[in-house]
Amino acid sequence: MAHVFAGFKVWGVCSTIIMMTLVTGCDNPVSTASSEEKAALLLENTIDEQGWNSKGYQGLLNIQSELGMEVTYEENVADMRKLKETVQGMQENGVTLLFGHGKTFADMFMKIKDDYPDLHFVSLNGAAEGDNITAVQFEGYAMGYFAGRLSSEMTQTNTIGVIAAQEWQPETEGFIEGAENNKESINVLKDSVGGWNDEDKALKIQESMTSQEADIIYPAGNGFHVEVINELKSQGLQAIGYIGDQSDLGETTVLTSTVQHVDKMYQNIAEQYQSGELKNGTISYGFKEGAISLGSFSPAVPDDVKDELEREIDHYKDTGELPGQ
Repeated sequence: MAHVFAGFKVWGVCSTIIMMTLVTGCDNPVSTASSEEKAALLLENTIDEQGWNSKGYQGLLNIQSELGMEVTYEENVADMRKLKETVQGMQENGVTLLFGHGKTFADMFMKIKDDYPDLHFVSLNGAAEGDNITAVQFEGYAMGYFAGRLSSEMTQTNTIGVIAAQEWQPETEGFIEGAENNKESINVLKDSVGGWNDEDKALKIQESMTSQEADIIYPAGNGFHVEVINELKSQGLQAIGYIGDQSDLGETTVLTSTVQHVDKMYQNIAEQYQSGELKNGTISYGFKEGAISLGSFSPAVPDDVKDELEREIDHYKDTGELPGQ
């Protein structure tokens, strides 16, 4: 059955079409797209999740409003069978730029990209090589580094913790090294949930960390970070927010947040695609490109601490040098 939205017929997928736009440039041109070409977004879950997926959806809205591209999205694409069915239908209906919203899509896209030479595949936080495919990686290490640096400065117990969703996340190593480079005597606890959405396990890890006197925790998983922050708030403890600015969960609880501007990055990637400047392979985005920033600071953070951290971030943007390294 075909679904028709805004004049764009999509075969075999329940999608929503919107008109969209994008921003920026790179080397190694791979396309010269026009505003008549179409972009699409694939999600492992749904856009209703208030974090990672909603940011991807907002990226599509940016593409519509800024670049004038027609777009569609498909939710709950979690296996190869569904991926192949969806991609085939989208290509038949004119999609030429396809975003896979997560690391899982990097591997799946590598397996099918040669079957769709007229499609350009883009995935997040994975790796890619070859023609018609780009993997975009956020510089998670630097993001975690500054979170650890602030946490080590603000702790009252000299013990802090990081809860990762996956062991491979560079945010974890960055958090530990940022804290230890700022204060040699700091005790940093670490653990991983083994998935993005296991709230119960994340809360058990948090309980273990707070029982060891951790008073600041960085929950680096978009499927459980809100629950962990709310629990810390109920205990009068503090946190670093993740993915978005979580200051609305409690100004005195959330010292700051490590914000990934996925929506702006999508706009950037699409503009590069339209101008023929999008690179194949793996590329990185971070503080310098505006893809990552720190969110609002808690009034609990002294002005001198905040000012010093902001100076260090500016220096990192200019030189690529992290403080203490």
